[in-house]
Amino acid sequence: MAKLIYVTNVSLDGYIEDESGAFAWFPPDDEVFTFTTDLLRSVGTFLYGRRLYESMAVWETDAALAAQSGLMADFASVWQSANKVVYSTTLTEVSTAATSLERRFDPAAVHQMKATAGSDITIGGANLAAQAMQAGLVDECQLFVWPTAVGGGKPGLPTGVRADFALLDERRFRNGVVHLRYSYHRPHGSLDGRTP
Repeated sequence: MAKLIYVTNVSLDGYIEDESGAFAWFPPDDEVFTFTTDLLRSVGTFLYGRRLYESMAVWETDAALAAQSGLMADFASVWQSANKVVYSTTLTEVSTAATSLERRFDPAAVHQMKATAGSDITIGGANLAAQAMQAGLVDECQLFVWPTAVGGGKPGLPTGVRADFALLDERRFRNGVVHLRYSYHRPHGSLDGRTP
């Protein structure tokens, strides 16, 4: 069975977006970028919420992006070669190849996808990842922790859910970023003791 892996950048205080919705507060870094590309190289399918998909689609729709460097061309190739599933109630069509559009997140369908996939699956977008975590579908969380605090915004992990993590690996980068790879265990319930 394929693993479902939540991969995201987070600030040191645990946010993936600041209070204005911006997530460009971390500077580009070739070492981190190369590591991320290699991480995604073995992934067969990306699961996205609408907003993250629209920000990532440029890796296929904007040829000038890949033309900027060999590193960017490599990432674009990796991104384009994977299948994408976008969950959105507002999109009417997708702008990239090998991409399907789903109106709602269906845990049973994702479980079936994991059972039949030939390679691992990543999930991106905090809201979508929260649904997968609450359904017990996420196997790993891989966090790129950036050495900055943004003071508030959208948390990288769901609130109100207790869960156990076991550290599998870590990698420190010269710019202060730390990559943390955890196995994720099914939630025990919300903080008030109810089952999600």
